[in-house]
Amino acid sequence: MAAIDFGVGIHPTPRGGTEPEMLRANARLLAAAREHDLSCWVIDHFQFDTQPILECLAFLAFHAGQAPGLRWGTLVLGQGYRNPALTAKIAASLQFLTGGRFILGLGAGDKEDEHHAYGFPYPPARERIAQLDEAARIIRALWRGGPASFAGAHYRVEDAYCIPAPDPPPLLMIGGGGERRTLRVVAAHADWWNADYYAPADYARKLGVLRDHCRAIGRDPDAIVPTCYMGVSVSRDPGRLIRQRVMGDRGAVHVISGDPDEVVAGIAEFAAVGVRHMQLNFLDFPRTDGLELFLAEVLPRFDRAGT
Repeated sequence: MAAIDFGVGIHPTPRGGTEPEMLRANARLLAAAREHDLSCWVIDHFQFDTQPILECLAFLAFHAGQAPGLRWGTLVLGQGYRNPALTAKIAASLQFLTGGRFILGLGAGDKEDEHHAYGFPYPPARERIAQLDEAARIIRALWRGGPASFAGAHYRVEDAYCIPAPDPPPLLMIGGGGERRTLRVVAAHADWWNADYYAPADYARKLGVLRDHCRAIGRDPDAIVPTCYMGVSVSRDPGRLIRQRVMGDRGAVHVISGDPDEVVAGIAEFAAVGVRHMQLNFLDFPRTDGLELFLAEVLPRFDRAGT
């Protein structure tokens, strides 16, 4: 069985529960991360209708300070929500404050209603991906300390400094599955690639496209770590399993669901097609039953990849 590492979502929203339940469940997730060397990830959204939700970077910084020594990442920041130079500065600060344990996840952004609600423009996909490319260039430049200057079609910085320069710089993870444009940006700039809720065959196809883009620009495809954000529902009680998840315009998406043996098999399919780090979204949150069963009967059956 191919080796794979795991991370856990630390949730800024109670997702149908209460805020105290959210805090208790997150405390258990953080303890599990410490006990089992799991990375910790926070989604970047501002609203899900009337559901309570906390801002990603404030939430992450608070919990990183409460739980030192863990690796933290954003899954993924919408690039249009923050000026890219500011994003670079925040990431460099978090890299310093966490002792080099921060992963900047960045994407083009795909939640149109949220952009409009908060007053952000939501240009067509082609333009958002061009912005993502420029943002990645600015972030990389600023992480060298500066002075950094860049003048693009969408963003501009002039003699910008980022001191202390992060040493080493954070890992840059770019999320998205668009095969013509997004994966070309991933090939050009990313240390890690993230895609969410694809079936293994679809993920494998997109990974193949990403590797083709890498070869086309003369980059070693193995220089990019393939990662996958996946919903997981694990229980011995069929009545507790969540077999389907619906995500906006995408409709029903792939999840891994079943008893421990089925979940092991489902994860192994992703490891076999190249996933080396899987960020887990336990779908019974704020319950922790699925987490406990995963830790006891799924996690021990995998060799770790060292990512």
